[in-house]
Amino acid sequence: MRTNLKGWQHPILRIVVLAAVMTAAPSWAAEAGDAAPAFSLPTAKGDTVALDKLRGKVVYVDFWASWCGPCRRSFPFMNEMQAKYGPRGFTVVGVNVDKKRADADRFLAQIPATFTIVFDETGATPSAWAVKGMPSSYLIDGTGKVVFVERGFTDEHKAELEQRIATLVGAGKN
Repeated sequence: MRTNLKGWQHPILRIVVLAAVMTAAPSWAAEAGDAAPAFSLPTAKGDTVALDKLRGKVVYVDFWASWCGPCRRSFPFMNEMQAKYGPRGFTVVGVNVDKKRADADRFLAQIPATFTIVFDETGATPSAWAVKGMPSSYLIDGTGKVVFVERGFTDEHKAELEQRIATLVGAGKN
């Protein structure tokens, strides 16, 4: 039997290339103007948080890990935003991406969250969002559209981010 491995004519070569393309990480990342990719993830209590069930609220999705230094600085800010704007239709969802849940639990014992924390030990959600680093945060309007993206966390951006949140929750109450 003669095998033709030249070019795209060989069916096995086509399958291998197609499989590689389909399993590769996306080359794009969720950006302002994009629809927020869906997720449904468990909380520590075993409840499930599905992003589509939060439609109508302004949502701040924050991808974080226990080993992330800037994540330690961002938690107090997110706690403050949740307390201040939660009654106006705002919610923070922290998506932990640690491979070991115990690592996240140790972090949370040191730096408690007063907002919703969900866990994605498999890494499927940050892959779907094409998260490039920790923390990566996405401000999502009530229609499910990403309106602002912050990669990393710096104190210099807190005022701008809070203004965006205030504007969105204010717009939702008119």
